[in-house]
Amino acid sequence: MIIDVNEETFIEDVLEQSEELPVIVDFWAPWCGPCRMLSPILEKLAADPNLNFVLAKVNVDNNPNLSMQYRVQSIPAVLAFVDGDVADEFIGVQPEPKIRQFIEKLIPSELDEALDDAESLLATRHWIKAEQMYREIMEEYPNRADVALNLAKALLAQGEGCEARDYLKGIKDGKELMDAEKLLPLANYLCLIAEDLTEDGDLAPLEVQYRQSARLISRGNLEAAMDGLIDVLRLNKRYGQARQVLLALFALLGDDDDLTQTYRVELASVLF
Repeated sequence: MIIDVNEETFIEDVLEQSEELPVIVDFWAPWCGPCRMLSPILEKLAADPNLNFVLAKVNVDNNPNLSMQYRVQSIPAVLAFVDGDVADEFIGVQPEPKIRQFIEKLIPSELDEALDDAESLLATRHWIKAEQMYREIMEEYPNRADVALNLAKALLAQGEGCEARDYLKGIKDGKELMDAEKLLPLANYLCLIAEDLTEDGDLAPLEVQYRQSARLISRGNLEAAMDGLIDVLRLNKRYGQARQVLLALFALLGDDDDLTQTYRVELASVLF
């Protein structure tokens, strides 16, 4: 976990590798007395099996461009890279406990790793697996609003509106509250239709079409569901919660999603 890095290998050995685990870069020089004091401490910590990071050593005499790029004006200088960027730094010799604390703050905990994995599943629309993972996290951390919010998203994408609504209503503050409020119309819509046992034959055609979108969401066909809601709004711009449900679907998928961008244009053309 200790490597020598130069200007040619810096991108691969530091920037790219920091996408996987923290890379601590030690800018040093052979003539630097404090560097000779700091290096053994860093190397000792790099050998600690409880600290999962890479120690990269950069000789400033041989790599002046790196020193200029990262504005290293005094050595020893230690820069910590996470996800390709400088996450933290310090200059000069520090006591070992303080350096250990510096490094520990950079290393993801088991919870951080679990949240990253679950978020990745959510982003790639593996709704069932995301739901399972968020349920496991919630068992250990029942009061985390971010977990409740994302579990609700996974449930909504599967048409489970009633349970999702319970999680959303349990979010009372923080930045997650605003996101929860955006999703509530979708949860209410799915829950209401799931609990209403009225036969389609007893309903008006427009209501049948409105309800069909909820069934399509439950089957994972979000695109067809959005098409159905757009068609409902073409016939009646104020029908039910069709507009609010579409906006909630956009919030569920995110602004950058292709479906969001396509149907946001469709919605605007219908309403305006």
